[in-house]
Formats: sequence, structure tokens, C-alpha cells
Amino acid sequence: MDKIQLGAMLDHTILKADATVTQVETICQEALAIGAASVCINPTHVALTAQMLKGSAVKVCTVIGFPLGANTSAVKAFETQDAIANGAQEIDMVINVGALRAGGVDAVEADIRAVVEAANGTTVKVIIETCYLSDEEKITACQLAQKAGADFVKTSTGFGTGGATVADVALMRKTVGDTMQVKASGGIRDYQTAMAMVDAGADRLGVSASMAIVAGAK
Repeated sequence: MDKIQLGAMLDHTILKADATVTQVETICQEALAIGAASVCINPTHVALTAQMLKGSAVKVCTVIGFPLGANTSAVKAFETQDAIANGAQEIDMVINVGALRAGGVDAVEADIRAVVEAANGTTVKVIIETCYLSDEEKITACQLAQKAGADFVKTSTGFGTGGATVADVALMRKTVGDTMQVKASGGIRDYQTAMAMVDAGADRLGVSASMAIVAGAK
């Protein structure tokens, strides 16, 4: 895969608590240089990022209920509407992981649906935080995201006990088939790992090491 093709699959990401305006501006400039799919930032930086990327093909992506997924559905829905009003074009929301693990499938589906409805057509990616789930729970989470009308399932926040694995990406792809897209995120720091995720079925990669990954492409 060449640099242009790979760049277009990357959500160039900065989600650290101590991220500064200057760092966000740098990330935006890098994303424009490599033709990234999006810049993924915390909600507080959405308006700035939208301004930086205005007129480009690089989208503004933000995170909702991040990183724990333990906010109420009403809060996640409001956060989604606020982010979109500020210029967000893609929404990466974290599921209620505890509810899923306790078997509360209806609550998890309703939580995802609240964000999908608040997004009102804006792309929604559902972070299932695979590191905390059994394979059966991962399958259930993907199925619930499907039923709730989301666009993507995503492996990880990058803030849990583990990130994306080839096995998880393959399982998620097998579960959703061609009805949804799959985003691999967390711990992808070089070209070889990135390509392993793509080969396993990832459509999008959430990475902070975008420049190093693209530099490794042919």
C-alpha cells in the first residue's frame, strides 16, 4: 500500500489530557500533509480543529463518553449534539462496558442508539473496548452497534489495559460482514502493525504515530 492510500485510512489522533492548542494545530498540519481521513481530538478542541481543516478533505472526529463510556445516555447525546454544532463530522463513542458485561444488552443498545439519533446522520463509530471483553461479548457488542444503526465498530480507546489486536479486528469484521466498517485503534505504532490490521479487515486506523506509519509505506 502506498503512502497516499494508507494516509487516507488514518484518523490522526491526539487525545491526551495534557494536549495543548499548539499540539492540536501541529496534528492538523500533519494530517493535511498526509491526506488523513480525519483528525481525532477531544471535544474541547473540535472548534479549533474545524477551523484548521476548513476547506480540506480531512474530517473532524471527536470522542464521546470518553474514555470510560460510563456517562449516562442523555449526557452522551448532548455531548454529541454539542460536538457537531462545533464542527465535528465523525463521532467515536464509548459503549457502557459495565452494562454489557452484566448482560444489559438492551441498555447498551439504547445507549448507542441515543448517540446515533443525536448524530442525525453524522458518522458514528462505536468503541467496544475489546480488552475488557470475552470474544462472545465482543460479538454481542458489534451486533448491538449494528442494530442501533452505527456506521463503524472500533476496538479500543487506547486508554484501557490493551489496544487493537489482529484477532479482534478479524472477529469484528467477521461479525459485521460488509454492513459496517471496522476501526482498529490502540497500540498501532508502525507500518507493519498497521498493515496487519488492514489485512485482518480494518477500514480505518486510529493512530497517533501517523507520520511514522506513513513513512514506512512504499
